[in-house]
Amino acid sequence: MELHIKRVFEAFAAEGAPVQADPIKTGHINQTFVVRTDAGGSYVLQQINGRVFPDPEAVIDNKVKVASHIAAKRAGLPEQEFRRRALRFFETRSGGFLHKDPEGGFWNLLNYIEDSRVYLRTPNSKVAREAGRAIATFLKDTEDLDPSALNVTIPRFHSMSLRYSQFDEAVASGSDERKSEAEDLIGRAFELRSEMLSLERRVSEGLIPLRVTHNDTKISNVLFSEDDEALCMIDLDTVMPGVVHYDFGDAVRTICNKGDEDEQDVANVGFDLEYFEAFVKGFFRDSGLDLRSGEAEGLAFSSRVMTFIVGLRMLTDYLNNDIYFDTAYETHNLVRARSQFRLADLIGERLGEMEEIVSRIG
Repeated sequence: MELHIKRVFEAFAAEGAPVQADPIKTGHINQTFVVRTDAGGSYVLQQINGRVFPDPEAVIDNKVKVASHIAAKRAGLPEQEFRRRALRFFETRSGGFLHKDPEGGFWNLLNYIEDSRVYLRTPNSKVAREAGRAIATFLKDTEDLDPSALNVTIPRFHSMSLRYSQFDEAVASGSDERKSEAEDLIGRAFELRSEMLSLERRVSEGLIPLRVTHNDTKISNVLFSEDDEALCMIDLDTVMPGVVHYDFGDAVRTICNKGDEDEQDVANVGFDLEYFEAFVKGFFRDSGLDLRSGEAEGLAFSSRVMTFIVGLRMLTDYLNNDIYFDTAYETHNLVRARSQFRLADLIGERLGEMEEIVSRIG
């Protein structure tokens, strides 16, 4: 184990001494490790990326507030079940939930849920439905938490107008080589501008009510038991005020994609309508979530918008020489963007069927 990780872990009031630390590599942003101790316990140690989150204190404040709010609703469960369905953040030995290391990195520690797993791709309809239930349950559990009580840790995170502004700047300043490689996607982004701004217009006009949202509901942020029962939502870094469309649409983006997020052959990208229907059933029928006035309209369309905005951000990052998302090779962000743009187009082709499913089930 790296001495640095050992010292960071020992700054927290956890039981036992660390004996093993294994990196978790499913995310694009933060460094995360599973730390095992000589006392038999396991923990998740995570560094908050200061480039993405300039105010780590605000991030951990949101995470603790939301996790504690949800845990209070699980308090009646048997102890073993409670430990599997609730996240708990640990304080440092000096107080507070955030540790700053000598290099200026910010860290937090939470419980590791044993005998659990995550998926990078949906394996079956049961998992799609369970994911829908878990995401909607998160929204139901937090619907009585005032969104204004949370910090806005990434201002305008899902703002399409902001993402287009950043894209325009990247096109203006990007290298000729990268712009040439991405010429088809750049053109497609310009074509879709008006359509993709429509959800943000509804939000800005107050037609969709604000609530506490997760804001990063990809399938890998749903934790499952070994028999594929959804246990809870993880990775609370982006919890803040938002609208239901953000969580619904971003979930569909990964749950219903037949390919990987960074699929190199776009022929392998596909939209699974069967998984979508299963997800919608879990979201509405299994969670007990009742949407408010104005929240049901445009849910299916949000899947197209949220898929496109992720692709636009990846394209922008490619044009900016990969300064935001971690990449494994030179064209990784371009590959990601091309995959997401293709998926957004496929969703557009099935939008009528998706709207019928939401109307029938919701």
